Amino acid sequence: MVRIEDYAMVGDLHTAALISTEGSIDWLCLPRFDSPACFNALIDTPEAGRWLLAPETGGECTRRHYRKGTLILETEWETPTGKVRVIDFMPPRDGVADIVRIVVGVRGSVRMRGELSLRFDYGHIIPWVRHDKQGIHAVAGPDAAYLVTDAPLRGERMKTLSDFTVHEGERVPFVLTWTPSHLKRPRTVDPEKVLASTESFWQEWADRCTVTGPYRKVVQRSLIILKALTFAPTGGIVAAVTTSLPEELGGIRNWDYRFCWLRDATLTLQALLAAGYTEEAASWRDWLLRAVAGDPADLQIMYGIHGERRLPETELTWLRGYEGSYPVRTGNAAAGQLQLDVWGEVLDCLSLTRNSLLEHTDESWDLQVALMEHLEKAWTWPDNGLWEMRGPRRHFTHSKIMAWVAADRMVKGVRDFGLPGPADRWEELRDTIREEVMEKGFDAERNTFVQSYGSSEVDASLLLIPRVGFLPPDDPRVIGTIDAVQRELTHDGFVRRYKPAKSDDGLPGGEGVFLACSFWLVEALLGAGRRHEARELFQRLLALRNDVGLLSEEWHVEEGRQLGNTPQAFSHFALVLSALELQEDAVHRSDTPLAGG
Repeated sequence: MVRIEDYAMVGDLHTAALISTEGSIDWLCLPRFDSPACFNALIDTPEAGRWLLAPETGGECTRRHYRKGTLILETEWETPTGKVRVIDFMPPRDGVADIVRIVVGVRGSVRMRGELSLRFDYGHIIPWVRHDKQGIHAVAGPDAAYLVTDAPLRGERMKTLSDFTVHEGERVPFVLTWTPSHLKRPRTVDPEKVLASTESFWQEWADRCTVTGPYRKVVQRSLIILKALTFAPTGGIVAAVTTSLPEELGGIRNWDYRFCWLRDATLTLQALLAAGYTEEAASWRDWLLRAVAGDPADLQIMYGIHGERRLPETELTWLRGYEGSYPVRTGNAAAGQLQLDVWGEVLDCLSLTRNSLLEHTDESWDLQVALMEHLEKAWTWPDNGLWEMRGPRRHFTHSKIMAWVAADRMVKGVRDFGLPGPADRWEELRDTIREEVMEKGFDAERNTFVQSYGSSEVDASLLLIPRVGFLPPDDPRVIGTIDAVQRELTHDGFVRRYKPAKSDDGLPGGEGVFLACSFWLVEALLGAGRRHEARELFQRLLALRNDVGLLSEEWHVEEGRQLGNTPQAFSHFALVLSALELQEDAVHRSDTPLAGG
């Protein structure tokens, strides 16, 4: 099977497709990120649906790249008879979803092969296909798709095949359009015109990036990827476009990441604001406020892209899984877990909003007070922790620290901005939480914070202690924790989240090193004054990106390959913030704006 890092992404701000180095679209959910997929080869075989468009001789491409400042992918093959390029993109959505592929003859002539296998409902349903003068029309239940092309098409064994030769200077376009099956045939787009308009859209967006300095190019590419993970109608940002790409090859740690996690809230806002994307930051903030509105006791760790709360976890038994990593899941049962840190993450995010001078920052103050009042009662409860452990609940140190963050940010809202609230009571709570964490969450003998009360294990989340302002970045106890993480959790210098075998996370097997945690170590090292180490680790992490700049969730050190769902927002936000802090040669608290210019 194709490696995770062999995929590039194109998208239309509603959904996204993954395209392999072999020219095959192996993953696409329509019409939204969280809809059932119609191309499923990524998590099964080509028989589960794909769209191949490549030289007849097959094989990996010679090179590929995105056009500068865009999400337009160009893939090239050098063959014995000539050179060919395939341009792939999805125009920003205007009612229906289009994916456009343009075959360009660059030199000589190349015999091409197209193979379209639409398999709706995660490969479960083969559509009825009819040919017409423009191409084909496929329909199954609620889904309809139209393929328009001048290239020859023929049906064979439930597939639509296209064999043709492209000569130097020729351009052969294919346009696949999805629409609800009960609607009339949608308009047909001009592929060359929408190529030009799509390029203008992305370049104009990329040019708004205010980041300067040596990391501008790296940051801009990650921001384009993050923009592509945004669901435009609501402003929600999905954690990844895929489900069930494994954290361990052949294992069961396979989860659906096509939802929005509150843990990403402050990272998201800080990165977008630093790069000058205030509109996107405001949209994300507004999505957050809509999603968490309601009874504070019902706050979830994650929501659907419209703010949906019910995300039932289901296994798709007919799919084999990526490299046999089974089961394939949709939905995510972690949505029902108790993770106390999310109250702190929400209030930290909204504190950053106030400190960044966004408009309309405090109309939600009553909601924030309600969240804090619930946390005043709930902070003493055991929970499942940041990493969504499916083992027994316990008193995670990071959860308690984020409760401290919640109280701290609410106190600052009253003291610094004149908002109404019992600041004295919250200050007392803040001090109480700090005292308990220092007593029960810190191992003085080893000079390190620990994963949970009574545990001797460390956890990568402890690297965030200086970021949230619980202790200064050069505090000896922070330094001791950094050393413990490096000693006990690193593999080839990269950071694991924790030790699964010793943390009772309720699941068998293990996982790779976690890329976001490795970027957290970069920040922690910089704050500790270990600049050379920080920069060296950052450069090594940049080298883990694939050829077009994408990062997944994890890295398999022994095999030198990416693991987990992709492209991963958590990894890219952490990359952006690490780059900006290295560029500025200074660390910032999570509630403090970064300078991007």
